[in-house]
Amino acid sequence: MSHDSTAAPEAAARKLSGRRRKEIVAVLLFSGGPIFESSIPLSVFGIDRQDAGVPRYRLLVCAGEEGPLRTTGGLELTAPNGLEAISRAGTVVVPAWRSITSPPPEEALDALRRAHEEGARIVGLCTGAFVLAAAGLLDGRPATTHWMYAPTLAKRYPSVHVDPRELFVDDGDVLTSAGTAAGIDLCLHIVRTDHGNEAAGALARRLVVPPRRSGGQERYLDRSLPEEIGADPLAEVVAWALEHLHEQFDVETLAARAYMSRRTFDRRFRSLTGSAPLQWLITQRVLQAQRLLETSDYSVDEVAGRCGFRSPVALRGHFRRQLGSSPAAYRAAYRARRPQGEKHSDSDGSGAPPPPPVQQEAPVPLQTRRTAAAHAVGPATSSLSTEGRAGAEMYAGGRASLPGQRSAP
Repeated sequence: MSHDSTAAPEAAARKLSGRRRKEIVAVLLFSGGPIFESSIPLSVFGIDRQDAGVPRYRLLVCAGEEGPLRTTGGLELTAPNGLEAISRAGTVVVPAWRSITSPPPEEALDALRRAHEEGARIVGLCTGAFVLAAAGLLDGRPATTHWMYAPTLAKRYPSVHVDPRELFVDDGDVLTSAGTAAGIDLCLHIVRTDHGNEAAGALARRLVVPPRRSGGQERYLDRSLPEEIGADPLAEVVAWALEHLHEQFDVETLAARAYMSRRTFDRRFRSLTGSAPLQWLITQRVLQAQRLLETSDYSVDEVAGRCGFRSPVALRGHFRRQLGSSPAAYRAAYRARRPQGEKHSDSDGSGAPPPPPVQQEAPVPLQTRRTAAAHAVGPATSSLSTEGRAGAEMYAGGRASLPGQRSAP
């Protein structure tokens, strides 16, 4: 899912200053940044793929602070340009920031502000949104970041309209994306905006990724809450809710346990987590259902009861809205893609809800969940070789249509 703002005529009317060029993309790197996110704009905008029908950009890699820049695994990078090179760019990308708790260098923030004032398009990938927010470029705007950091972004910068459900948000001259792979989604969106669907599709085939992914971050959300909540009195209520998801209770129950009115509780909960309490509660129930579908033989009706839904119909509706498939189809797809010989736990027949996951056990890999959710809308198949061929053909040139290659919503 993406959000393309149509309510920013002022941003749309902005023009680049004379010294900036639309085809020049500056990527701003900092020490301590993760190498994967940093490499995404370098690969998308820094490689000449004109032979595949992808218009060429001119890439400027810029150091946001004094080098050498140390990144994941202890690697050291030396950027060929400094902050002064940003003055030529029509697009400036901040692929990531090293820590959501530390302020970015003021010199880099000043350079971003100047670039924005001179009409440049400013892009923040993943935690790069924190740099944009620190520069004041997200004030009063919709934005997103990795779901795990969205509550912290919302709390630290209350004037930013943080939406943790989106893969990316395009607000005209300022764009932000969710974590890791969502940076690819946003970069493809930029190519699509600049040069059309055909160019973005050609680039997607080269990268072997979908031209446009459906859905948002909701399917990847976990139980995690921002660390700051641990010292807040509301933490006890949140912990109680997570331990009693198998019971039927509502937000009024949580507000009463916090000794607050519903209105005060809603406001306090949102300020701490960046999410409305009702939406958070529904998300936790769906996540619990997801775990039970993966690890038990409970029927869908039993899963609904053990996750606090009032009826199987309610579970199916919320499950489909968040994960894009029915519970039964999700389970079938998950099991079809589970490594051969892996066992799932059976119910013990005691009628008691299963205990919450313990930290010592390895969690289900997110990539497995993504794959299962992505394929759950169709019938499961046990032929992995057939799936592999079909998956490769999805990105091959000459097909009549490509997944997600449709007009923007």
